[in-house]
Amino acid sequence: MQNGYESKKATFEKPYWYKDLSKFTKANNLKAFWQILNTVLPYIALWAIAIYLVENEYNYLLLLPVIFLASGFLIRIFIMFHDCCHGSFFTSNTANRIFGYISGIMTLTPFEEWRRSHGLHHVSAGDLDRRGIGDVWTMTVDEYCNSSRFKKLYYRLYRNPFIMFGLGPAIIFILSERFSQKGSKKIQRRSVFITNVALLIITLVFSFTIGLWDYLIIQIPLTLTSGSLGVWLFYVQHQYEEVYWARKHEWDPVKAALEGSSYYKLPKILQWFTGNIGLHHIHHLKPNIPNYYLQQCYDEIQGLQEVEPLTIKTSLKSLWLKLWHEKEQRMVSFRYLKKLRNAENLT
Repeated sequence: MQNGYESKKATFEKPYWYKDLSKFTKANNLKAFWQILNTVLPYIALWAIAIYLVENEYNYLLLLPVIFLASGFLIRIFIMFHDCCHGSFFTSNTANRIFGYISGIMTLTPFEEWRRSHGLHHVSAGDLDRRGIGDVWTMTVDEYCNSSRFKKLYYRLYRNPFIMFGLGPAIIFILSERFSQKGSKKIQRRSVFITNVALLIITLVFSFTIGLWDYLIIQIPLTLTSGSLGVWLFYVQHQYEEVYWARKHEWDPVKAALEGSSYYKLPKILQWFTGNIGLHHIHHLKPNIPNYYLQQCYDEIQGLQEVEPLTIKTSLKSLWLKLWHEKEQRMVSFRYLKKLRNAENLT
């Protein structure tokens, strides 16, 4: 028995307790509104403090802790946006869409466009034959060994922590999200346009009030800080040594959720700021469980507690894991690949 279900090849069998998840899928408007009050309002207040500090020419070092704290609230806003994309934050689809657009503008992310790519991520996570949309680019050992030098270099740069968690968030949230992706429909392209126009208006308003430079020295560090932390959260949710990957004909959605999505056990204060998203194995089992019910769901269903958690300390190992080894069924580092080549004369 593994994680509460029989580990059989491509059975697609759901654990006996799977039906119990359904009672946590009903949205609660009061909880949703309370999250908006305890998150969006403090975020706006921190923006006001940041503007005051900049306008009155206080030492920039005093601004940094305000920006760092605001980035925590912005991550929490993104989790609400994420729930709206799943239609799980409010009971009303209209309310989810409206707040989804608003929170998307706050996080520089177009609602319908991100909703599409994230939905594709959910139906393909852990499937080696359906990589490439809404996920972290992951190559197998064989793919990497058979790649050109240019592609190997590009992959190494992509997976470099300084690129992925430094330059990467800037590329994603400032540049990439300003454009529609291949295959986007009219509704997704329109959401990109609406988000971009809203961001332009906001930028112009700040430019004619506090000044463009004063706005940017708040917005850019805030975007980069929250973006880096957010990318790390997403990365560690599916990039760890014993993660699940399988070819399409063997791919099992239950295993993909329980073994291919981490339980990132964080200190309570960090769990609050990250909207319980560390309970990611539950989220992939039932994406329509809102964030405010994930912890209760975990506490009440024994089978969910059998998943081995990642801690901050153990998750750091993921920084060195770059390739999926199909034979060994685990993520490995470039250093490990070098040892394999020396031992097996791989080319």
